[in-house]
Amino acid sequence: MGRLMSIDYGRKRCGIAVTDTLRIVATGLDTVPTHKLTEYVTAYVAREPVDIIVVGKPTTMQGAPSESMRYIEPGIRKLRAALPENIRIEFFDERFTSAIAHRAMIDSGMRKSRRRDKAAVDEMAATIILNDYIQSKTYNQ
Repeated sequence: MGRLMSIDYGRKRCGIAVTDTLRIVATGLDTVPTHKLTEYVTAYVAREPVDIIVVGKPTTMQGAPSESMRYIEPGIRKLRAALPENIRIEFFDERFTSAIAHRAMIDSGMRKSRRRDKAAVDEMAATIILNDYIQSKTYNQ
């Protein structure tokens, strides 16, 4: 069984998180510039087994896709084209993940200077997306 990976896709950078091989724990992996995402992910999946990549899907409060999907979809199409066919890509609702990430950073006692680091917030948001995805699959079985 391969790992699960998640991406918090942004215009400038993408937060990335992965699970352990048993898919129990999601942890932040890295934050990479968006223009290097495909290169980073393809290198990672070449050395680690990954079955599913979960991409945060920004939605409005009504559940409709937000305007930022117009730059996310082309980036994910490029990524999908570069990956082996056996790796599935799924979109998953990411509403409030940045706010939850900030709150989690505060609650964990992270210093203010580190909380201002947008890369750290993106990585934490990817971890939250992946944890939420895992929980949704666990409760729906």
